[in-house]
Amino acid sequence: MKRAPNVVRIIGGEHRGRKLSFLPVGGLRPTPDRVRETLFNWLRDDIAGASCLDLFAGSGALGFEALSRGAGQLTAVEQNRAAFGRLQDNARLLRLDDRTTLLHADAFRLIQSAAPRPFDVLFVDPPFADRRLDRICAALDDAGWVADGALVYLEQDRNAPWPCCPASWQMLREGQAGQSAQRLLRRSS
Repeated sequence: MKRAPNVVRIIGGEHRGRKLSFLPVGGLRPTPDRVRETLFNWLRDDIAGASCLDLFAGSGALGFEALSRGAGQLTAVEQNRAAFGRLQDNARLLRLDDRTTLLHADAFRLIQSAAPRPFDVLFVDPPFADRRLDRICAALDDAGWVADGALVYLEQDRNAPWPCCPASWQMLREGQAGQSAQRLLRRSS
């Protein structure tokens, strides 16, 4: 079945089947259905009530999927003004405004300068051209954005070497699909 352009659907939970529209801005590539299904199978025992941080939110597919599946709260960060506007529209459409904080900001600058709040689940899925994944992970950990026992999902170009992650992050799962590679890590204390 062919999907409408610039639309991604929520694949599970309370909002299953709802469609999210997004704008075709540079670097924005929503995580495909198959990858999200795998990811949320990995997270199934940890997502209920979790506080989630979605850096590089783009279409919002990861964060809104988390809320649909029972996460307690979502903070989504998006730098592109047009994509951010569409995130706001989708939060209203899904009536998730009360559980969602949307920030129009550069994710890397935000984690370096804002007062951190530790999150339970973090989605770190920068544009493939952004080669700062190692620095982003280190900054998240150093500044206190990652709670003890938190899960961190990383996605990057499958042809790029994986960056070094903080020593306290243990890899739990990994996969590849299409052009992307994924890892799920847990922060130990």
